[in-house]
Amino acid sequence: MKKVLGIAVILLLSVSAFAQDTAVKVPVKKAKIKTPPKDGFTARVDVDSAIMVPYADVREEDVFYSKRIWREIDLRDTINSVLRAENAKLIDVLMEAVGAGELDAFSPKDTVAGKLLEDNDSFKILLTPEQALAGARGLTEGEADPTTGQIAEPTLKRFRPDEYMKYRIKEDWILDSKRSVFEPRIIGIAPMKEVEGNWQPVFWIYYDQARELLSKKRIVNPSNDASVLTFDDFFVRRLFSSNIVKETNPANKNIVDILGQTDKKDPRKLYESERIKKTIADFEQSLWEY
Repeated sequence: MKKVLGIAVILLLSVSAFAQDTAVKVPVKKAKIKTPPKDGFTARVDVDSAIMVPYADVREEDVFYSKRIWREIDLRDTINSVLRAENAKLIDVLMEAVGAGELDAFSPKDTVAGKLLEDNDSFKILLTPEQALAGARGLTEGEADPTTGQIAEPTLKRFRPDEYMKYRIKEDWILDSKRSVFEPRIIGIAPMKEVEGNWQPVFWIYYDQARELLSKKRIVNPSNDASVLTFDDFFVRRLFSSNIVKETNPANKNIVDILGQTDKKDPRKLYESERIKKTIADFEQSLWEY
């Protein structure tokens, strides 16, 4: 009996081992790494900064004529609306660069003993990134703690890109006698914000320093999705619409100050702006008359 049981156990073990050896092994499938599909045929985000065309060198002794002009670019104008496109806002580019210390921001006001004086755009007072952001976004009023009575430190207000609907640019129109070229050179750019009914610059950026950054950020071209135009192209190629608000004058006054207290819709401001434009155009035309 014991021999029979032993033989039966041996047979069961042999059959079990044979079944394990002959079992079909199902291969484990590994998930394939898929490349995300390209969103369209031309899905450009940034552009090569090598396409930035540098300004031609101009020696001071070759400048036969120079005229300084201040302009304001209104983003509510259809031509300028590309500067506030949803995914490509110029103010976002500038604020991010200033906050990261990539661009230097200069005070729009002269300060003496803590008092604000007249407008300043000569890049004399360098702001820290914190000061620049505080001046642009504003600070909240510190609230008192109900239990301790301690006043909390003011914090930056929420950033609202739609508040910056104007830009002021300062430029020089120069006649280079060596190249026989009459052309504008943008010196500075300042985002503007409406404060108590008046549009004021929040800080000034030296344009030459900003060119490399702006040449890497493409604008949204509503006429051509494959366009590689950048913010730098927009300014250097003069693709914007603007109104002149000031020219160099002995009193150092802008058009509004010269005209006196005027209404916002006073047509005299536009007439004066167009007169200055015509003066520059007439000077350029007279250069090439025989």
